[in-house]
Amino acid sequence: MRTFCPDLTGSFSTSAAQNPTVAIMEAAFADADLDYRYVNCEVPPENLTDAVRGAVAMGWRGFNCSIPHKVAVIEHLDGLAESAAIIGAVNTVVIDRSNGTPRLTGENTDGQGFVASLRPVRDPQGQHVVILGAGGAARAIAVEVALAGALSITIVNRTPDKGQAVADLIDSRTAAAGRYLPWTPSLHVPHGTGILINATNIGFHPYEDQMPDVDMESVDPGTVVADVVVNPPHTVFLQAAANRGCTTLDGLGMLVNQALINARLWTGRDLSGAVMRRELERIFGL
Repeated sequence: MRTFCPDLTGSFSTSAAQNPTVAIMEAAFADADLDYRYVNCEVPPENLTDAVRGAVAMGWRGFNCSIPHKVAVIEHLDGLAESAAIIGAVNTVVIDRSNGTPRLTGENTDGQGFVASLRPVRDPQGQHVVILGAGGAARAIAVEVALAGALSITIVNRTPDKGQAVADLIDSRTAAAGRYLPWTPSLHVPHGTGILINATNIGFHPYEDQMPDVDMESVDPGTVVADVVVNPPHTVFLQAAANRGCTTLDGLGMLVNQALINARLWTGRDLSGAVMRRELERIFGL
C-alpha cells in the first residue's frame, strides 16, 4: 500500500551526482509496486559518521557505500557478513530493526555482481587475472573472482603496502595465487592475462577523459578487458581495449547485478534486472 512515508534506502559517496544507481533502484521499486525510495547522498569522508547516524535515526532500511567509504564505514557497523569480512570492505549496509534495537550489518555485493556480469563473457575458472587498483572494489572483485576458480590474481597498485595486502589476502584465503605488481609508467600487462580489470576511479567523474596508465600494446588481443566505471559506460580505457582487439565489459552489468542483490537484502523481494538494464540504456542512450 502506498503511504506518505515510504521505506528509505540510498547511497553515501563522493561524488554522488554521477551515480545512476538511484535511477535503476527507483525504476525497479516502482515496477514491483514497492513503497520504497532510494536517495543518492553526497557524503564527504568527514561527514560519514553523521550520515550513518542519520540513516539509523530516520528509519532507513539500509544504504550503499561507494568511493571513498567502503572500508571506513566498517567501524560504524555491528557486524559483517562472511564475504565482507574476508574482503575487508563493505558496499551495502542492512539495518535490521526486528529486535527493536537497530543492528547494522555490512555486506559486499561488488564482487558478486562483477562475477555475474563476467561469466557470460568469460568464465573466470582457470584464468590469469590482472586487477588495477587495491581499494574496496578491487578487493571485492579479487576475492570473488578467486573463489570462482581463477588460477592467479595479480594486483597492480601504486602503493606497495595496499597492493601487497590484497595479494596476500588472495593467497591466504583462497585457492588462487595472489601476486603484487608495482604500477610502473606505461604498465606492461603480463602475457597470458585472460582478464584485465580496471577497479580504480580513473574514468569516473572528474577523470572521465583519462584512462589507467597501461601500455595497451602489451595486452593480448582477445583478452577480456573490464571496467567498473558506469558513467560513462564506454570509457576511454574500454575504447582503447576495443581498438586493440580485446573483448570489453562495461560496468553496467556489475551495477545491475549488485543492485538486485542489494534490493533482496533490503526488501526480501527479487526485483527485475531487465527493468534496471532498460533504465540504464535509456539514461545513456544505448
